[in-house]
Amino acid sequence: MNFIEELRWRNMLFDMTPGAEEQLAKGGNIGYIGFDPTAPSMTIGNFVQLQLLRLWQDTGNTPVVLMGGATGRIGDPSGKDAERQLKSYEELDYNLSHQAKQAQKLLNFEDGPNKAILLNNHDFYKEMNILTFLRDVGKTLTVSYMMSKDSVKNRLATGLSFTEFSYQLLQAYDFQHLYQNHGVRFQMGGSDQWGNITSGTEFIRRNLEDAKAYAVTTPLLTKSDGKKFGKSESGNIWLDPNMTSPYKFYQFWINADDADLPQFTRYFTLKSKEEVEALEKEHEGDPRTLKKILAEELTKRVHSDEAYNSVMQVSEILFNKKASNEFLKELQSDTLESIGQEIESYEVDLGLIQNQVNIVDFLAEHTSISASKGEAKRAIKGNSVSLNKVKITDDTLAIKAEDLLQGKYLLIEVGKKNQNLIKTS
Repeated sequence: MNFIEELRWRNMLFDMTPGAEEQLAKGGNIGYIGFDPTAPSMTIGNFVQLQLLRLWQDTGNTPVVLMGGATGRIGDPSGKDAERQLKSYEELDYNLSHQAKQAQKLLNFEDGPNKAILLNNHDFYKEMNILTFLRDVGKTLTVSYMMSKDSVKNRLATGLSFTEFSYQLLQAYDFQHLYQNHGVRFQMGGSDQWGNITSGTEFIRRNLEDAKAYAVTTPLLTKSDGKKFGKSESGNIWLDPNMTSPYKFYQFWINADDADLPQFTRYFTLKSKEEVEALEKEHEGDPRTLKKILAEELTKRVHSDEAYNSVMQVSEILFNKKASNEFLKELQSDTLESIGQEIESYEVDLGLIQNQVNIVDFLAEHTSISASKGEAKRAIKGNSVSLNKVKITDDTLAIKAEDLLQGKYLLIEVGKKNQNLIKTS
């Protein structure tokens, strides 16, 4: 399949400018997506666009990852209902460096005729003074043209600074610079970027004689319940293992709504159309297995094979009904430590356990496993609380030193999803 055919079967094509498909048919195109370093890590929302670049590369085109060292200092008003709080240059530079490494892990930057290119748009502007910018960039697009874009119109009522108003010009000039200096003919992104991207194609049309540039966008990915994709109950799902552990990353896909599975699979797998359809036919009526297949692929790609193996070990301990108290007692400290990296963990004073703390007090007061004593008692009464894989039925029970695994750890579970490792010191 060519790039557009790939997007169509995956339901990832939202819009494209006239002539884009014909230009793609010529082969060997160069296209880019911009990423502003407003957070210390990319999220799985950004992963949609990295996947777009991966499909672009796999269909014979050259991907350019443009890190927004300049635009990140301004702030994109698209999809925002209020002015962004500007981050320090030091924070943005740190974020950029970290996000660039994440992109390098997910695309081929090493070899081949269409290996990926990494650029920083701060390099386009650092020698440009304000007068040059106003004359060479600001003169190209009229205010009325810029105000016709949704990213501007939607903010007029709540307020839009000149700083964020100028973002559209920066993104447009980025495209022209890449066109002239790197042969870039395509800019891609989410549908919320259509206004900014087409400002770039218009910018190039007005400034460069006989030049033709193209835009391709994907639909904004939402879940079946209408909520924004990329977040869990605990917040964003990050690509950084220190911000979202591989275990929680894996569990996000496992816990996805069955109704979202076909869409998630098409957006994120690198399997072919034939492979996906064969798997769906083979496991029809068994979404759990399909989720496991997708979760395994994505955990290995975003993290590593080793991280996936660790996730499987933790899952075996937490979810296998055969994982008994005796089984836990045989685990070594390093395995217990690894569990603590994957689930919620607490550190408490050893003396608290040695003094035989009441289970209800421990859940509600010495940790935040339960929001209150009443909630803790109800959970125990409902047979939902386990201490080291042993069900707790008595809310007067005292946790004592003999309960500690390897003399240091406790595993407390409340229901199926609230799992906690306690470490004493």
